[in-house]
Formats: sequence, C-alpha cells, structure tokens
Amino acid sequence: MRYKYLTGQLMLAAMTGIAVVAMSGSGLAKDTLAIGEVLEPPGMDPTANAAASIRRLTYNNLYEGLVRIDEEGAVKPNLAESWTISPDNLTYTFKLRQGVKFHNGTPFDCSVVKFTYDRAIAPDSTNAQKALFAPIEKTECPDPASAVVTLKRPSSTFLFGMGWGDAVMMAPDTIATNKTNPVGTGPFKFKRWLQGDRIEFERNPDYWGEPAKLSAITFRFISDPSAAAAAVMAGDVDAFPEFPAPELISRLQSDERLAVEIGSTAGKVIMSLNNARKPFDDVRVRRALAHAIDRNVVQEAITTGLAKTIGAHYTPAEPGYVDLSDTYPYDVAKAKALLAEAGVPAGTSVTIMLPPPAYARRGGEVIAAMLAEVGIEVKLVPVEFAQWLDQVFARSDFDATIIAHVETRDLDIYARDKYYFNYNSPEYKAIYKQFAEATDDKQQLELLGQLQRKLAEDEPNVFLYALPKIGVWDKKLKGMWKNQTIPANDLTSVHWAD
Repeated sequence: MRYKYLTGQLMLAAMTGIAVVAMSGSGLAKDTLAIGEVLEPPGMDPTANAAASIRRLTYNNLYEGLVRIDEEGAVKPNLAESWTISPDNLTYTFKLRQGVKFHNGTPFDCSVVKFTYDRAIAPDSTNAQKALFAPIEKTECPDPASAVVTLKRPSSTFLFGMGWGDAVMMAPDTIATNKTNPVGTGPFKFKRWLQGDRIEFERNPDYWGEPAKLSAITFRFISDPSAAAAAVMAGDVDAFPEFPAPELISRLQSDERLAVEIGSTAGKVIMSLNNARKPFDDVRVRRALAHAIDRNVVQEAITTGLAKTIGAHYTPAEPGYVDLSDTYPYDVAKAKALLAEAGVPAGTSVTIMLPPPAYARRGGEVIAAMLAEVGIEVKLVPVEFAQWLDQVFARSDFDATIIAHVETRDLDIYARDKYYFNYNSPEYKAIYKQFAEATDDKQQLELLGQLQRKLAEDEPNVFLYALPKIGVWDKKLKGMWKNQTIPANDLTSVHWAD
C-alpha cells in the first residue's frame, strides 16, 4: 500500500528479533506495578490543564470526584455515596461520605465541594472543561455531609460530566502546589517525580474505602514505539495500557507470557481545521479535504486495521452513535472540483502541526501525500505537547493539526462560544441546547443523531477514525481495563494473580 508508513526504528525492532528477548522481570515484588506511558504529563493537576496524560495517571488513583465513570461508561458513586435529583431536574442533593481525608490530612466535606465547583465556574477559571460546570447556579452546604447543587437549567449531561477528571475534588490548601505535588483523596498518593523518566505512587494507608491491592506504582515514560515494545518484552514494564506500536502486536500475541487486549475508546482521531482562518472558513474546502483523504488507508497505516473510520465527532463506543463514515468517500476528482469552486488554486500551502503521538506523526506523513494529489502543499511541523497546548489549543494559532480527542460524549465542544478550532454554528448550538435540556431518553437519542449529522454536513474537522485501545500486560496481572470510556488508567482494582 503506497501510503503505508513505518518508522526506521520500528523496522529495526522487527528485524532484530525483538520477540526473542527474554523477560527478565522488573525486579519488583508482586504487589507493585511498573506501567508504561507514551507521554509524560505537563503537570499533575487535571483541573488546570487539558492534557489527557494527566488524567491517565491521576484519575481515581490520586484524585476522586463525587462520582466516577467505570470501564463501561456508567456513572458510579465515589465521594458521594448517593444522590437525589429534584422532579424539575434542577437540584442535585449529594450525600457525602464521612471520614474522608486528603493525603495531607485535610478533611473532605461539603466545603470542599463548594470550593471545587465555585473555582471551576469562576471567571478566572483555568479548567479546560469549564463548560461542564456552566449549568451550575450555586452550591450550598446545609451540613458538612450534604452538598446541594442547583442548576440554571436542566442538563442531561451534568452528572456524567461530574465524573470527568476535570471535576475531581481539590483541597483549597493544595491548589498552588498540585501541579508538582498532587494531593487527593484516592487509594494511592504521590511519592516522587523524576522528570523525563518516571512518576511514582504509593498506597495510601489511610484511604477511606477498600485499600489498593498494589503497594506501589511506577509510571515509566517511553515515547518511542520500538523502545516500548522492547520494554514490554524484557519485562522492564509489567503493562503498557496504550501500546503505541500496533504493527508489532502479532509478535506480542505469540508470547504466551503476555495478554494482548484490543478494546475500544471514545477517542476521536481528527484533522482539526481552524474554521476562522482562510481557506478553512469555506465549507467547500473542508468537504474537499474530507474527500481527498482516504481514511481507510490512514487508519490502516497507523493502526494496522484495528480502528473504525468515523464520519462525525462520535464513536461506536458512545451511546447513540450514528455511522456517517460514508459521508465523504475518497474521491480525488470531487476534492479538486470543490477546491476549484471555492477558488483555492493548486499549490496552496497548509501547515499541519503534529504533536508527539504516533497517530499524529505517522498520520501527518500519509495525509500530506494524499493532499498533494489534490494540489495542496503541506508543511508538517512536529511540536511537543506543551507547545501544542499553548499555540494550538490555547491561542488557536494554526492552520490544521492531527489530534485525538479522548473525552467521551464531548459533542458540547462544538457548541461552545470559543474553542480552538473556531466552529460557530447557531443551528448546531440550538440543537445541542435541546439535547442538553432533554429529559426523555428517546428524544435525547434523536437529538444525538441530529448533532452528528450536522457535524458531518459542516465538516468543521476531518473526522478520521475511532482510536482503538491496545493494551499489553503480563498475563498474571488482573483488573486492567480492556476498554477506555474516559482517558484514565484506573488501577484501583489491579492486582497480581496467585
């Protein structure tokens, strides 16, 4: 396949017989875990930074919210042991767990809930998902063990949103230092961070709930796919929950010591377009790019066929999914015609910013070759995630980028007044408002379909494929998530089999 792309390092790993490396073991006792991660987080406060790499480490391990999202996407009790919702769907009364303390000894009670939610909705809030909290009118504390949250309007997504990593509880006295010294209420607590190498957690002996089965966790940062494979095969890491080298999966599957799990995520890999910048402000251009990119070839080149193409910002793992993947079939002639109609001359130059993950760097090479066939000259600019978060996400200073949106049920981002790709559709906003305020399940599903079809019609971004979850770990390790409905590696139930 002419667009197939393999890095020289991956070829070298395959050629040098990586599969026959002996697993020497990590040297850790069997109540500890060494886990591989592709990206090192820019900080450890998920309420102050959009990077999913923060949530993958901290969600439910260090920090907890009133509710949590489980592997199947269901809302479960967490720091709130139960809740009631008023008949008008405007008042949520949470019964809080008692005797809970943060890792530094600060007690958890309603004052913490009020602080956390008030901070998230404040005008100077740095929360990347501030829109999740927009429905909140006020948070009140009738007593320390009860939190009453009153909404401005009904919100069908509110409770689920409070299970995101962005809605975890924060002790007021740790806000200034959580970025480098995180303090939560979870079953693990922060031990140390060796920049560029690893982050270590240890079991919280004072945890309010069932103690963690692991006494310690070490997250090792291994960005190179071939090095990740070597680390797994050698036993330098016990698990790699988001394994970055799908082309080596068959080798790992042949090793009887390893479990290889291919699961689903709510991640959407897209080529984001700056809708406020010419020529992407013209829907004909955006549709032309969608026709110019053969998404089946793209996902085959990156995931070796493990992914499913999508036609809107939604995946088969999310409720109410509508398959719109055939909306823009690969058609070079159609793409050229639309570009000509929009007055875009051959030789037009576009810059695509590429963050570090393989789906972006490899995907950029494949997509650049395809766009060249319709007369678009592509300049590929690799950037580190810190630069991507600042230049692309925060300042919208870009033409295009390739990124995975890993948050689940996040159609609201297209209804926001300001978001980095600058899509602005009053019609979409109106539909989303109806969806958010709908209380009937049938009506919600119908509106979900309308939202997806509107995105496919406007094509604000080129929707590529649903990100698969490729997990590899020691077969004796139990409790790892096969699927990933939210960006998290919840290790609270992980243990070694006898």
